[in-house]
Amino acid sequence: MSAVKLEECRERIRAELDNVVDFWLKYSHDTVHGGFFTCIGKDGKVYDELKYVWLQGRQVWMYCRLYRSMDRFHKPEILEAAKAGGAFLRKFARVSGSSGQWKCAFCLTRDGKAVKIQRTIFSECFYIMAMDELSRVTGDKDMQLEAEQMMEQLIFWVQKDSSGLGRPQLPGDVPTNGMAVPMMLLCLVQQLTEGRGQEVVQKYRELGSWCVQQILQHIQRDGTAILENVSLEGAELPGCQGRLQNPGHALEAGWFLLQFSVERGDEELQRTAIDKFVELPYQYGWDKEHGGLFYFLDVDGHCPTQLEWSMKLWWPHCEALIAFLMAYSQTKRPELLERFSQVYEYIFSHFSDAENGEWFGYLTQEGKVALDFKGGPFKGFFHVPRCLYMCERILDDLLENKD
Repeated sequence: MSAVKLEECRERIRAELDNVVDFWLKYSHDTVHGGFFTCIGKDGKVYDELKYVWLQGRQVWMYCRLYRSMDRFHKPEILEAAKAGGAFLRKFARVSGSSGQWKCAFCLTRDGKAVKIQRTIFSECFYIMAMDELSRVTGDKDMQLEAEQMMEQLIFWVQKDSSGLGRPQLPGDVPTNGMAVPMMLLCLVQQLTEGRGQEVVQKYRELGSWCVQQILQHIQRDGTAILENVSLEGAELPGCQGRLQNPGHALEAGWFLLQFSVERGDEELQRTAIDKFVELPYQYGWDKEHGGLFYFLDVDGHCPTQLEWSMKLWWPHCEALIAFLMAYSQTKRPELLERFSQVYEYIFSHFSDAENGEWFGYLTQEGKVALDFKGGPFKGFFHVPRCLYMCERILDDLLENKD
C-alpha cells in the first residue's frame, strides 16, 4: 500500500470519526436525568430509555480520551458531556452487594434505578476506565482514588475470592479461565499506569505479567488455535465451551499484547502476539466466501451453538483493523498492511452508513444489514470511535515517519 493510499485511508478514517462523534453528541445525551441513551435507531431516534452501565462508562472514557488527545475534540461540549456522564455513574451505578462490597449494576432506568446486576466484573471494569480517564481531564484526585480502590476489589475477586460477585458455587460448575477476564484486567493495568510514574507502574507490574500469562494459556492445539475458554491450569476443556473460538476477541487480545510488548521491550511477546493472536484468528475466522469475520467458530468444525455464530458484527472488525495496523506499524511487514486493507474495505462497504451516520452493528453472513439500529444494550459509543481514533493516530505516525 503506497503512502498516497495510506493518506487516503487516514482522511477517510478521520472524517468517519468526526461523523461518529457528531452522531452521539446529537442523539445520545439525556439532558433531563444525565447519562446517555444507547438504544438508538438507524436515524437517531431513541427506542428504549434503559441505560447500560458498560456503555455509560465506555462513553465517558471515549469522550475524555478524545478530549485530551486530539485537538479538534478539545471542546467544552465534549468535556461537559463526559462530566455529566461521570456524575450519573457515580450517583447511580454502584449498588451494595450481598457481601457489603460495592457492585455496579448492569442496567439502570432512565432516572438511575438499578434494574439488573451481572455476576461478572465487567460493569466495574468500565466504571474504572471512566473514572480514571475523567480524573485525567478534570484533575479530580478523588475519581482516580475511586478507580484504584475499585481495581483492588476486582483483583481480590479474580485472584482470591469471587464470592462477592454473587455467583453460587455449584458442584458441576468447573472453574475456567475465560479470556475476557485477563484481557480486561490487562486493559485496566495499561489505563491506570499510563503516564502515572514508576510508583504506579510498579504497583501493577506483577498483575500485568499475570494477565499476559493467563492470555497466553489460550494458545492451544500445539499453537494452531486460540480457544476462548481453558481450565485454570491452561488445559483444553471438553465440549462446546472448550472448543469455542471468538476471532474478534483473539484479535483484540493481540493488540493488547502488542501494546504490552512495547512497554516491556519484549520482542518474543510481540512475535507471539502477531503470529498467534493476529494472523492466526484471521486465517480461521475470515469468511472466504462472503468476506468478513465470523462471530464464533468451533475448533473441530462443529456448528457452534451460538445462534449468531455466522453473523458479521461490528466490533470484531474494529479490533482487526487496529490489530493489523498496529502490527504493521511495529514490523513493517507488508502482508499485515494487506490484511488491514482487506478489513478496511469490508468495513466501509458494509458497516458504515453514509446516509444517517454511524455504523450498523449486525450483518448476516452474506453481509446484509440484519439489525438496523445504531446502538443497543451492547453497542454504544466505544468500539467504532476507539478503532477510528487509534487507527488515525497510528496512520499519523506512519505517514510522519515514512521512508
